[in-house]
Amino acid sequence: MLRNWKTILMLAIPSIASFASMTVTGMINLIMVGKLGALSIAIVGVSNIVMYNSWALFSGIGHTVNYLVAQSFGSNDLKKGVERTYIALILSVLAGIFTLFVGLFGSEWILKILGSHQEMIQEGEGYLRIRFMAMVFSIMTFTLHGFFRGIGNTKTPMMTSLTGNAVMIFFTYALTYGNFGFPKLGLTGAAIALLIGEATVLTLIALAYLRELNSRFGFIPKLKLHLSEAKLMLKESFKLGTQEFSKSMAMFVFTAFVTRLGTHALAANEIALSIMSFGFMPAAAFGSTATILVGQEIGKNQPATARKMGTETAIMGSIFLLILGSVEFFFAESIAKIYTDDPLVYQLTAKLIMISAFMQILDGFFNFFGGGLRGIGDTTFLLRTSLLLAWGFFVPLTYLMVFVFDFSSYGAWLALYTYLGLFGVVLLVRFYRKDWNTIRLTVAEKTA
Repeated sequence: MLRNWKTILMLAIPSIASFASMTVTGMINLIMVGKLGALSIAIVGVSNIVMYNSWALFSGIGHTVNYLVAQSFGSNDLKKGVERTYIALILSVLAGIFTLFVGLFGSEWILKILGSHQEMIQEGEGYLRIRFMAMVFSIMTFTLHGFFRGIGNTKTPMMTSLTGNAVMIFFTYALTYGNFGFPKLGLTGAAIALLIGEATVLTLIALAYLRELNSRFGFIPKLKLHLSEAKLMLKESFKLGTQEFSKSMAMFVFTAFVTRLGTHALAANEIALSIMSFGFMPAAAFGSTATILVGQEIGKNQPATARKMGTETAIMGSIFLLILGSVEFFFAESIAKIYTDDPLVYQLTAKLIMISAFMQILDGFFNFFGGGLRGIGDTTFLLRTSLLLAWGFFVPLTYLMVFVFDFSSYGAWLALYTYLGLFGVVLLVRFYRKDWNTIRLTVAEKTA
């Protein structure tokens, strides 16, 4: 067991650092932007949800690369993994073009649909448009990160993320308030900083990818792209992307409900989500680790070992989240005050943190066992479960808790964690009820 735990930690720690750096960067950016006032916090909060949905829609490309490359690597057929990555990059470019079009021409409309008031639309439209431009880089970056994680290299994504996030922080400080001789651009400057940071990460990971191919093959391999592999990538990307998108769109509606409670409620909601992302992101890191280890063992035709590695990853991730939750619970208000000095905002934020501090273990189950199920290619079940629970349970429950029972923000967060808890338990049951002896490598169907 100790040997397995060491393997898990060697993969998980760089992923935790990578995801945590994004969380810390988001926190620092929000703190800096927060000095501009509650309206700016609210704009960033709404924009974050919009961008999460944009990323989620095409995240299936990166998730598919992650688990298919892990299986290819485990079966000692990395050229197959490279071919699939090439196809994924083509899909990423097409997704980026679509995203750019939506950002340029649909930002104002999106803010209106969310129920934002006129002042928020006027101040936030330009900010959101630039965020869409940055998302173009994020989609391709996530795809390449998926390749590196699939081969068990989580350090390269970590280093590129840390560097890009450092660049992002610097330019947020410089461009938002006009420091170091840069122009004072306010909220627009914060958006430009995100754009520069995302472009930096993509540049670095692309160079690392070319270097990796050259070191393994002695050249950049020119592979024939098979139609059957393209169909497999498209099908799996669609399922995993739709799964993530259904969850993110439900959060979109969740935010729209909270938006109608007023600016202070929305600001508190955004700060609380930013703080709780310290749990969301490590959970995602352990989930990615489960995908890598389970996928690689399936590639080696060792399903029993794959199941064991998924279990031990879940145990380690749960311990991590329990420790983190303890810190968040006992220091909730002190943490909230870092973001804002508005008592209406930080007091509500602290209560939301205390509600979710230990309940975030439920989000951990969703990530740990969802990652394990991705590793074996059980993507159809993930899609169906996500659609059913997000729209048949979470959205109706949030509406009832907020507007029918009038529990305000507290009701919204109780609904959120009830949903995550149910989702996590369903995936846990699925993981252990699978007949692991029948699980085989995911292959493309041959075309005539």
